Amino acid sequence: MEFKNIKVKKDQDTNIILGQSHFIKTVEDLYEVLVGGCPGIKFGLAFCESSGACMVRTEGNDDRLKRLAGENALNIGAGHTFIIMLEAAFPINVLNAVKNVPEVCSIFCATANPVEIVIAQTEQGRGIIGVIDGSRPIGIEAESDIKWRKEFLRKIGYKR
Repeated sequence: MEFKNIKVKKDQDTNIILGQSHFIKTVEDLYEVLVGGCPGIKFGLAFCESSGACMVRTEGNDDRLKRLAGENALNIGAGHTFIIMLEAAFPINVLNAVKNVPEVCSIFCATANPVEIVIAQTEQGRGIIGVIDGSRPIGIEAESDIKWRKEFLRKIGYKR
């Protein structure tokens, strides 16, 4: 068994949702959930088929994000995984709907942070062992950090 570290390629402000499902219909079902779940959302998604033709299946309403999702999925290359690239929305806007798609088994991460994916590779294929989401904490927040956090949440519309 060999371990690999795969960096997700994305713009700084692009959010991703990385997960695993079990059926080729995932592409269509995720598309419907995303386009119907958040007005104005821009997204691309890709799904790594792990049997039959073993293709990376793509969908989306933004060609750049769709292409980026496909390139990342092919680079990850782990069967039955999917990646959603989001702009003009946050994962929190669609995450519960994504998790409720019947084919979705698990979500590895939902973030705008830089992401590295730890992959195990065998003769049969690849699987995701885990993810590294962002940077390591450097300390415990102080009063000024709490103030910043609360102001930030108000600024982006998640607190009054």
